Amino acid sequence: MRRIADVYRQSISDPDSFWGEAAEAVHWYKRWDSVLDSTDKPYYRWFSGAEVNTCYNAIDFHVDNGRGDQPALIYDSPVTNTIKTFTYRELLDRVARFAGVLAQHGVTKGDRVIIYMPMVPQAAVAMLACARLGAIHSVVFGGFAANELAVRIDDSQPKAIVCASCGIEPGRIVEYKPLLDHAIELADHKPSSCIVLQRRQATASMVGGRDFDWKESMDAAIPHDCVPVLATDPLYILYTSGTTGQPKGVVRDNGGHIVALKWSMKNIYNADPGDVYWAASDVGWVVGHSYIVYAPLFSGNTTVLYEGKPVGTPDPGAFWRVISQHNVRVLFTAPTAFRAIKKEDPEGALLDNYDLSGLKALFLAGERTDPDTLRWAQDKLRVPVIDHWWQTETGWSICANCLGIESLPVKVGSPTKPVPGWDLHVLDDESNPVAAGDIGSLVAKLPLPPGTFPTLWNARQRFADTYMSAFDGYYETSDAGYIDDDGYVFVMSRTDDIINVAGHRLSTGAMEEVLASHPDVAECAVTGVADDLKGQLPLGFLVLNAGCDRNPTDLIDEIVKMVRQQIGPVAAFKQALVVDRLPKTRSGKILRGTMQKIADGQEWKMPATIDDPAILDEIGAALATAGYPHAG
Repeated sequence: MRRIADVYRQSISDPDSFWGEAAEAVHWYKRWDSVLDSTDKPYYRWFSGAEVNTCYNAIDFHVDNGRGDQPALIYDSPVTNTIKTFTYRELLDRVARFAGVLAQHGVTKGDRVIIYMPMVPQAAVAMLACARLGAIHSVVFGGFAANELAVRIDDSQPKAIVCASCGIEPGRIVEYKPLLDHAIELADHKPSSCIVLQRRQATASMVGGRDFDWKESMDAAIPHDCVPVLATDPLYILYTSGTTGQPKGVVRDNGGHIVALKWSMKNIYNADPGDVYWAASDVGWVVGHSYIVYAPLFSGNTTVLYEGKPVGTPDPGAFWRVISQHNVRVLFTAPTAFRAIKKEDPEGALLDNYDLSGLKALFLAGERTDPDTLRWAQDKLRVPVIDHWWQTETGWSICANCLGIESLPVKVGSPTKPVPGWDLHVLDDESNPVAAGDIGSLVAKLPLPPGTFPTLWNARQRFADTYMSAFDGYYETSDAGYIDDDGYVFVMSRTDDIINVAGHRLSTGAMEEVLASHPDVAECAVTGVADDLKGQLPLGFLVLNAGCDRNPTDLIDEIVKMVRQQIGPVAAFKQALVVDRLPKTRSGKILRGTMQKIADGQEWKMPATIDDPAILDEIGAALATAGYPHAG
């Protein structure tokens, strides 16, 4: 049995040999000139000079090597009462034909394609078809509103957009096509074509000459072969959640992405080829990209694409049914899902209805796993429950308990230790290392391992300024935490204005822009407050214009609707308070972190630079009056 300490040591001391060895499992059209290219710091590149195709490694490779009849993807949709399995050979046929559809519409290597779809197999097909052509896909989560989609259209300038007529939520249909039509109206850039998947739950109206039916296009399609691309060419752009104004598009390359994700399936998740692997997320998020679509297919697994919820489709036993029915060996989801299940079935009674003997491990990520949820899952499932930490930018784990190398003891509240390839440190504001157990900024020494992000889309300098400038020679994770005497990492909080709602990272700044646009609002702030189910929920603080005598309830209702329209339901913005003033430093910085601690009943110190300390008493009183039980 390998020891994680030895594997980790090699990855840090000799990354060229470590990742070069991992790359031998990948199909290359042309091998690399160098494993790690450090000639343009901090824009490190992996496998420079190599040629590869992501789609070939995900599908064709397995068909060519005897796995063509193995299930590749299981589509399980309780909201439509549908279960359908696609073998690798069947998936290859659909992807090759849809690549032909895109090519017919002029999509070639380097072109961008936006995918605006719910959790349906066609979303994965569209992603893989783009990869097959060497085109760059940008999946936009269906919960985002038209103006957010328009921002992404203008930034990525897609040649084509792939859309579904609707998404399906418990008890309601969400029509996507009207949102897309409005987004195209708002955007300066106009795509040349839109390919629309018509679902029977809602029929979308079509624009002549621009919109084309998915089924009709597929029926007439000519399959397209894989197009070799450089390992350093972009595979996709994924915009970070909740951005407004100038978007921040994380770029993932082809070569390093395949190497790292394929390596992770065995070494982190201990999933062998043929195992059924289920990431209960959405293709619109980074987890969906990495662990619904790409990594399981690179590894020769069977991946589950689930269109449903942990509760309500139809009950809190939904996850147990999927695990039992499809013999899932590894489940990866957000702690929010388990909090929802625990809330509805605290004793886990529904577990008795299903055979979960095939499940070997549960992995949790997307937000910090609270101890109660972790212990509940351990007690009910009787399998290792692994909290691991990663980000949209990183694409895969920074820290994890690598079950495929050596299973380490679990420490509640810790995602265990840095994964091989991640040279993690804790620094203070002056870039000095802190003592074990002391909190500071969690940073990763450069270069980052393969599979992370080499840059931002059309924002090369912003990449360096945002992530690489605060600590010279390090990637700033924007998370704060500490490393204990045993080397275990504890991630405590964000160091910026990102809040985590049900595993979705959302910008409070984006919400503040919406609040500030209301004609009666003079000043505002948004912070995250603790929520038992979703981890955090946004809470707005509103200072009204002088002389405004509006009914606060009516005004807050208007603002909630504005956020829903301009950012989308995913923001979960439902709460706001009208206050007389906001606490600020003398330089004018709003003390959002202190307000959050007051709302959550956490210990806090009077900031030395506060302009008027009495304002914090007023904020506490307003929170208590509004029913926040920990405030005062």
